[in-house]
Amino acid sequence: MKKLLLISFCFLLSTYGSAQKSKFDYLDIFQLQYATNPKISPNGDWIVYRKMGFDIMKDRSFGNLWLLKSDGSEHQKLTVHEGSEYAASWSPNGDRIVYGSATDEGSEIFMYWVKTGKTARISQLPHSPSSITWSPDGTQLAFSMNVPEKAPVLAKMPEKPKGAKWANMPRITDRVYHEADGRGYIAPGFNQLFVMPANGGAVRQITSGNWHHRGSISWSKDGSKIYFSANRVPDWEYRFRNSEIYSVEVKTGIITELTQQDGPDSNPVVSPDGSTIAYLSYEDKYEAYQIRQIHLMDADGGNKRKLAYNLDRNISGIVWSADSKGLYFNYDDKGNGKIGYVSLNGKVSKIADNRGGTTLGRPYGSGTFTVSDSGQIVYTYSTPKAPAELMLITAKGKATKITQLNAAFLDFKTLGEVEELWYTSSVDGRDIQGWVVYPPDYDANKKYPFMVENHGGPILNYGDRFSIEMQLYASAGYVVFYPNPRGSTSYGEEFGNLLYNNYPGEDYNDVMDGVDYCIAKGIAQEEQLFVTGGSAGGIMSAWMIGKNNRFEAAVVAKPVMNWISKTLVADNYFGYANSRYPGQPWENFENYWKFSPLSLVGNIETPTMVMVGMNDLRTPPSEAKQLYHALKLRKKETVLVEIPGASHGIASKPSNLITKIAHTIAWFDKYKKEE
Repeated sequence: MKKLLLISFCFLLSTYGSAQKSKFDYLDIFQLQYATNPKISPNGDWIVYRKMGFDIMKDRSFGNLWLLKSDGSEHQKLTVHEGSEYAASWSPNGDRIVYGSATDEGSEIFMYWVKTGKTARISQLPHSPSSITWSPDGTQLAFSMNVPEKAPVLAKMPEKPKGAKWANMPRITDRVYHEADGRGYIAPGFNQLFVMPANGGAVRQITSGNWHHRGSISWSKDGSKIYFSANRVPDWEYRFRNSEIYSVEVKTGIITELTQQDGPDSNPVVSPDGSTIAYLSYEDKYEAYQIRQIHLMDADGGNKRKLAYNLDRNISGIVWSADSKGLYFNYDDKGNGKIGYVSLNGKVSKIADNRGGTTLGRPYGSGTFTVSDSGQIVYTYSTPKAPAELMLITAKGKATKITQLNAAFLDFKTLGEVEELWYTSSVDGRDIQGWVVYPPDYDANKKYPFMVENHGGPILNYGDRFSIEMQLYASAGYVVFYPNPRGSTSYGEEFGNLLYNNYPGEDYNDVMDGVDYCIAKGIAQEEQLFVTGGSAGGIMSAWMIGKNNRFEAAVVAKPVMNWISKTLVADNYFGYANSRYPGQPWENFENYWKFSPLSLVGNIETPTMVMVGMNDLRTPPSEAKQLYHALKLRKKETVLVEIPGASHGIASKPSNLITKIAHTIAWFDKYKKEE
């Protein structure tokens, strides 16, 4: 009897516990928090990082700096300031933290003194600083900042009468790159490097000229030089992929070019012993995808060599070990963020998995790491169950999660389970990877609508990472399939470059092979198929419904429909010829057209929602309208959803992310078949 009562009591407890859990919903977005940009102190005792969240009243993301000990204790906000704080960096001896923060006059440089806990603004700058970097002795700071230039003037206007309200003056540009998505018109000017005392004081410009000097910077060991990457060649606007490594003497401003390769040489990092510069580079072959690899040279620019190692993956975020015998780095492998280490003799070791979790909308790669002098590593750790937390790995390799930013919230949510799939391409037998997200409380005996969600890029990758969009689609009752077809990153250079002059191409077959695989496994049903995607994912979605009529409905978000018009209108119009397709559109008209989804619009029978941000400069609204207008003229079921104020990154505002997902679900619900 007692045993029966105990079993009944346990059953009631489990039922009560599960009843307290609910599905992930739209407004839950505003409960999420995640860690970004961790920095561990040189001695490994403390970590400062930026804690991110979403403001439901101001409809934006926000971030403040937080501090905690390496065992996870004494977790506290760094300052009492409630404005945006970012880019924290420890002084070389760990006694101070420099960071940027928003003020009423713009972003400024602030200092935090660890011993006293006091903070102070140490700059008064006309524009926002970036790449704030300590000198090795802790006495100086270097940073990059924009220096405005005057726009060209073509005509002298008569002076208007006093009090007259004339139209605004015309905006005139003669630059190749003059606007950017999410930013709009780029005011004339160039980023230059500056130095200032670390305790505040006079700011001194040390570079000049009509070139941009920005990105990561690194001091020489004796503090006499700063190494940086720039594109100071005469025709830099047209050789936009090129950059070289330079040094500048801090006292005199004398600049020396250290590399001369055609291609991007970037991210210079001086070794702790001062003898060697590591940097990322590849020789430009003008292809769709080329991986950056680690190169080395002596501090004077001599003895250049590629570090010999066997890893066919794109490298980023290089950091020297304290003994100058190797480098730590980021890479993605098969849709998962990794941290690696390579010795100077080329031996590669994997240090950590699951780096990511700092882009929450869709499951793209992201995240960073930091290393102490004793070899402790802290990084942003994520799984499909939660955004980025901080994970610490000791010098002996023991891993411990030291934050629980979302436990109090997500422990009471039922998320969709994420399953990894591998299947075979019908084109050439390649192994293709994808993932399926099941609705919460999924029952394999029931039939569910099946949604294909195509990733953007197309030279990017999805992976086993937390995703607001995928979870909300699953909460709405959809099985969500997101594949990495050919052209995706994290599978090597050859796989990523398969889209050169072939996009869209066999990547379409890879996606459809995944759909057929899921049907064969009983995960999907032929009569319950839906498709969506944004940017390159919108291109693929439009291509799919132009190639077949198997889908009940489609949502094509921010697509390119016509490569000829897109290539000459978008903010990055100069970046396509000879890397995606040979020649310019007027030189290769038929080729650009045959890869344009608009060429297939006469085949489309699928009810299609077309969605775009009204301020999108990357895939302009005119591209989306070409699809919508063509379908209207053909009297096909379609609707156009234009999102006011949204750029290409529709999800940059939480409410717009909700708008995108809610309209996608509403459109699919209209055409799904009830079981």
